[in-house]
Amino acid sequence: MDDNANQTEHLRKWLRLHLTENIGPITFAHLLQHFGDIDRVLTAGITDLEGVPGIGSKKARQIVAGRDSVDVDDELTLADKLQVRIITLDSDDYPPLLRQINDPPVVLYVKGEITRSDNLAIAIVGSRNCSQYGQEQASRLSHLLAASGFTVISGLARGIDTAAHRGALAAEGRTIAVQGRGLADVFPPENRDLVELIAKNGAVISELPLRFEPLATTFPARNRIITGLSLGTIVVEARPRSGALITARLAMEQNREVMAVPGRVDAPGSYGPHQLIKDGAVLVEKIEDVLDALGGVANLIKEQAVAKSFEIEELDSEKAAGWEVGRLKLTDAEAMVLECLDHQPTHIDQLIESTRLTAGAVSAAVTALQLKGLIKQQPGSFYQKRNT
Repeated sequence: MDDNANQTEHLRKWLRLHLTENIGPITFAHLLQHFGDIDRVLTAGITDLEGVPGIGSKKARQIVAGRDSVDVDDELTLADKLQVRIITLDSDDYPPLLRQINDPPVVLYVKGEITRSDNLAIAIVGSRNCSQYGQEQASRLSHLLAASGFTVISGLARGIDTAAHRGALAAEGRTIAVQGRGLADVFPPENRDLVELIAKNGAVISELPLRFEPLATTFPARNRIITGLSLGTIVVEARPRSGALITARLAMEQNREVMAVPGRVDAPGSYGPHQLIKDGAVLVEKIEDVLDALGGVANLIKEQAVAKSFEIEELDSEKAAGWEVGRLKLTDAEAMVLECLDHQPTHIDQLIESTRLTAGAVSAAVTALQLKGLIKQQPGSFYQKRNT
């Protein structure tokens, strides 16, 4: 058998178990751990299955009946028609951050492409019934993050999620949408065109079989994928008992950073972010707050540069400028100011003299470079490159 045939056969085995009713990621993991490999799971009898923790006689009979009746060919044919790729948990290109959570999806359906650059990702979530202010903040932050090289992760829902995806796309950046249903259809239906745009500039993903209809229980499960793909999660508006607060709790449990955008004290949607901030979440007003919260994020930016086929330590100034202008979309003025800075503080007057730009142009450039996470300000109008 050639490699492609082996991979297809391997996928068929995983799908046969994945499509079996009553087998979620935790049960799937228990079965693999107990039997050692997928072949033994697929040939285990009822008595053997009853020996697995958490599986009684009723569930054992359901598994045997289900795994022998699923239509793997139908799922594969539909995936091919929809241009959906299926990735298993043991695949080399499974997202590494997602693999680290306690209950990673055993199968991911991907419309579009997940790349190495998506390891540098931030989730933005919030209320479906959001205010104009909430939409603006979600769009603004996602635009800045995407322009700075982050992938924006969200859940494709109405309101904040949709604003976050659109903000990233407006910056010509990457975004990933995690659906709470199978990828054979789109929910909400008005986001069909948005899904196509996201698939061209990132990916739409789900752990659910292609024709799976949305249920109330699928959205909390979807939320753990949103946070699992991300270094941190930003909450923009959330009422009491909001799904966004469940997402924040999941991020905490996964040891990922939790951040929140403050709102008006008399606005219902401000309850969630304000409560999170009281409980220790990072207050986010600008992109530098995100970078400060993440700490070692610059090392991940280095990895992206390496992935573009050259070592960042060996870059000459021309290549460095080319990468930063191309990846972070620097203006000429921003590139000139950045070239004049190192890791020692430089006064803005010296930047004006060195670049021969106007004071207004230099002031705008240093503001933009801070927003893009490349420099930071010190007291007294001094600026320096962020430590890498």
